[in-house]
Amino acid sequence: MTAPGERIILGFDYGRRKIGVAIAQELTGNARELAILPCTGERPDWDAISRLIAEWRPDALVIGVPYHMDGREHEITAAARRFGRQLHGRFGLPVFEVDERLSSREARGHIAEARAAGTRARTRKGDVDRAAARVILQDWLRQQENHRGH
Repeated sequence: MTAPGERIILGFDYGRRKIGVAIAQELTGNARELAILPCTGERPDWDAISRLIAEWRPDALVIGVPYHMDGREHEITAAARRFGRQLHGRFGLPVFEVDERLSSREARGHIAEARAAGTRARTRKGDVDRAAARVILQDWLRQQENHRGH
């Protein structure tokens, strides 16, 4: 088992049609966009998720759980939590939840900045989902760093 601070983490931005995926290594503290996976009828592409887990061999998984700005549960909150439980049940890895209230908005902002700077030519389907997964994972990494620092 890899020690905290050195783990490889996969992050997921669950959606009813698409799931954004990002990856990070705690040691570097940086997350990067990895993939966009289909979700049909709220059924994730478990084969694709299995392939990612086999390839990257993460030590833990992080999922974004959506809430309204006032803290009330979003209509997809229960589905995101169920996805997290299914990930844990299928793969036996620890699953951590992150409040993803503003992740898509922040992801759109990062994409717009990259386009304005000329480092991103165009936005494709799924870019926001991948970027949101990166934001979710980056938030989790910051939370872990704050816990270790105190």
